[in-house]
Amino acid sequence: MMTPYDSQDHMELSGAEDERRAALAYVTEAFAEAILAGIESESFAHAALFAALQELVETYGEEAVAAFAGRLPDRIVAGEFTTAMKH
Repeated sequence: MMTPYDSQDHMELSGAEDERRAALAYVTEAFAEAILAGIESESFAHAALFAALQELVETYGEEAVAAFAGRLPDRIVAGEFTTAMKH
């Protein structure tokens, strides 16, 4: 029996998640290469955020990106972007 979870929409969502994981791998690799080239991690992080926001604004517009960015503080505090184990 097919459930809604098995639908084409889920497959498309899964494909989007796979694409985002692959994209993150590329960004992580670029970050590592920049560090090896002597670029400060903070400088690269700021440049990456700027480039990402610029691309999102071009794709979705200022209002949508501002709404997205407005939710970032709660997500950051919740640990969504934390990679190290919390004490």
